[in-house]
Amino acid sequence: MMSSNTASSSAAVAGSADSAAPRRNSKKPKYSRFTQQELPACKPILTPRWVISAFLLVSVVFIPIGVVSLFASRDVVEIVDRYDNDCIPDNTTDKVNYIQTPGDKSCNRNITVPKRMKQPIFVYYQLDNFYQNHRRYVKSRSDAQLRDNSSASDTSSCKPEDMYNGKIIVPCGLIAWSLFNDTYSFSRNSSQLNVNKKDISWKSDREHKFGSDVYPLNFQANGTVIGGASLNSSIPLSQQEDLIVWMRTAALPTFRKLYGKIEVDLEPNDVISVTLQNNYNTYSFNGKKKLVLSTTSWLGGKNDFLGIAYLTVGGLCFFLALVFTLVYLVKPRRLGDPSYLSWNRNPGGR
Repeated sequence: MMSSNTASSSAAVAGSADSAAPRRNSKKPKYSRFTQQELPACKPILTPRWVISAFLLVSVVFIPIGVVSLFASRDVVEIVDRYDNDCIPDNTTDKVNYIQTPGDKSCNRNITVPKRMKQPIFVYYQLDNFYQNHRRYVKSRSDAQLRDNSSASDTSSCKPEDMYNGKIIVPCGLIAWSLFNDTYSFSRNSSQLNVNKKDISWKSDREHKFGSDVYPLNFQANGTVIGGASLNSSIPLSQQEDLIVWMRTAALPTFRKLYGKIEVDLEPNDVISVTLQNNYNTYSFNGKKKLVLSTTSWLGGKNDFLGIAYLTVGGLCFFLALVFTLVYLVKPRRLGDPSYLSWNRNPGGR
């Protein structure tokens, strides 16, 4: 009887021990050299010679690139003519009222060419203090309507320029409504200079964002409140490149947009006569209007920033290389010297 009780009690103890044993359900990941970061790796030791060599290498590469970029930018010939104030009659006190009053607002300007300008010469208009990046302005358009004639009624995002007298507006929205409407014509020695306005927009925009079956409808129909230029209702939007250029909104309040191309060379001291129509209202928000004639280089338009940035970084690296070289020569330090460890510099722990 004693043995049976002993057996049963030992069985119970074994059962309780089994139930109390922890389950092998650990979240510990399976061991691998990858997860434990034990793969062979290159761990360079940044010795003074390596650091100085790296700075010298960056300076040797960056400084020539900066010089070449600056020379390329300086080769670009650019003429900028601000005309918004000069094209207002002297006796005008209210500029906003003048620009909003219908009538002929032609203005004649003379531009002297400082250096030889090789074709093509790009004609831009520049606007200052015009915030095309304003959220309300950027969202006021319908890409579906611009792309496909079957979506002409998709004007939900175009308010307040979505409908006129219950009829849909194509293209709708504030961006299209405020289309730039100053015009320019050029002549030299009483000979007209033609401005080519073909292919001034992005090819992807013409082919994919503006439909060949979409035509202007009820655009600028409100005769009392006109935002900008009108559109030819017999030409599809995919061919109205002034609109396509304008609809690609700028990120900054000062921007340029391509107006056209002059495809003849201009010689030094040539006097270019410009006849422009000063129609666009920038006076109500203290904006500025400028006419820009510019050539290009292999690097693009005139922009010194890239060259200055390369020269700055290259010069800074060269300066640091000199400083580190002087420090290394004047006060050398043996690599891996344990005397520089904190507990060796203060043996007493103080």
